Amino acid sequence: MDRIRIVGGARLNGVIPISGAKNAALPLMIASLLTEGTLTLENLPRLADVSQLARILANHGVDYTIEGKRHGDSETQGQTVHLAARQIVDTTAPYDLVSRMRASFWVLAPLVARMGEARVSLPGGCAIGTRPVDLLLMAMERLGAKIDIDNGYAVAYAKGGLKGAEIDFPKVTVGGTHTALMGASLAHGTSVIHNAACEPEIVDLADCLVKMGARIKGAGTKTIEVTGVTRLTGARHAVLPDRIETGTYAMAVAMTGGDVLLQGARAELLQSALDVVTQTGATVTETNEGVRVYRNGGGIQPVDVTTDPFPGFPTDLQAQLMALVTRAEGTSRITETIFENRFMHVAELARFGAHIRLDGDTAIIEGMEKLKGAPVMATDLRASVSLVIAALAAEGETMVNRVYHLDRGFEALEKKLGACGAQIERISSGG
Repeated sequence: MDRIRIVGGARLNGVIPISGAKNAALPLMIASLLTEGTLTLENLPRLADVSQLARILANHGVDYTIEGKRHGDSETQGQTVHLAARQIVDTTAPYDLVSRMRASFWVLAPLVARMGEARVSLPGGCAIGTRPVDLLLMAMERLGAKIDIDNGYAVAYAKGGLKGAEIDFPKVTVGGTHTALMGASLAHGTSVIHNAACEPEIVDLADCLVKMGARIKGAGTKTIEVTGVTRLTGARHAVLPDRIETGTYAMAVAMTGGDVLLQGARAELLQSALDVVTQTGATVTETNEGVRVYRNGGGIQPVDVTTDPFPGFPTDLQAQLMALVTRAEGTSRITETIFENRFMHVAELARFGAHIRLDGDTAIIEGMEKLKGAPVMATDLRASVSLVIAALAAEGETMVNRVYHLDRGFEALEKKLGACGAQIERISSGG
């Protein structure tokens, strides 16, 4: 199992290219099931989750081809991929595939919309209700699908096709909104999605569906209207830049000091997070090429932040921010409102000497003058990169174990940081 070795203390200076967003790439790939035409996605990141989803889609009959590299392409440049579901050969998504990736459950919507049926394993790992799989099923039921839970599978039928409906989400759900958008695109009649998620990745999916022939109004607002069409066609679409990767590297620079251009980043996708980075004492400026983050020798300032759905502070940057303020000149408070169990990184950050105590859904972080390197273990995707941020500023050596979590969401992390002066290397199993 690979590990990452980091020797802390180096400032970061240079350019980090921002990859296509994982959280946009996955629903875009799933949308290929809606058409027999070819969907071409540019700027697709090279990530374990993308490869895993490609395997899941192949099971349904999607041909997946990667364009060859062009002269002058860098190794961190996104790939261009063609997805063609000319024929759906299987409407079952089995447990052994879905259990490895929660987002793959979303195939339910396009399969039912196009084929009138689907049998999709419920994702493993946590009960319905803790993450809103139940809201996804509710959305499909509103669109006229009959759903039974049988032996751990959601079995859905809509023999006469899906029908337009009012879908009112009791709480904001990104997965539910993705599902409703895909289902409603091929439904008979008009659907209105109330309390829709406003995340940029929702807008990106809607933009792509419109290129495929869907009729969608209001994406990026709380109310989305979808008028169903009889068929969708192929299209070409570039995946938007990853706002979570942008925020992660911005916090790494704020932690270590230095001057880095986050190439291709778009500030409007994460303005609330960049405002918080500014509050910690870094300078953030938008340029024609992306977002520049700079911090000279000044100390890190404490902050008080609550996670919220977009445009609020993203839950997916909560762990990274916590790592940053472990060295603040004072006490910070971070309140998590989106997901439970989102503080698993606290125990690992404590191994660096960080002072963090939990009070319900709030973490109280007393800033320390210095952290010390330690062997640590990644517990999930976002938590794992918080350990990297802490390690970059810690005295001495840190070994991050279980880095397969990192590979799910961060493309070429050690290459990108290494190119900016970080002392970081991957040690392969047995290496």
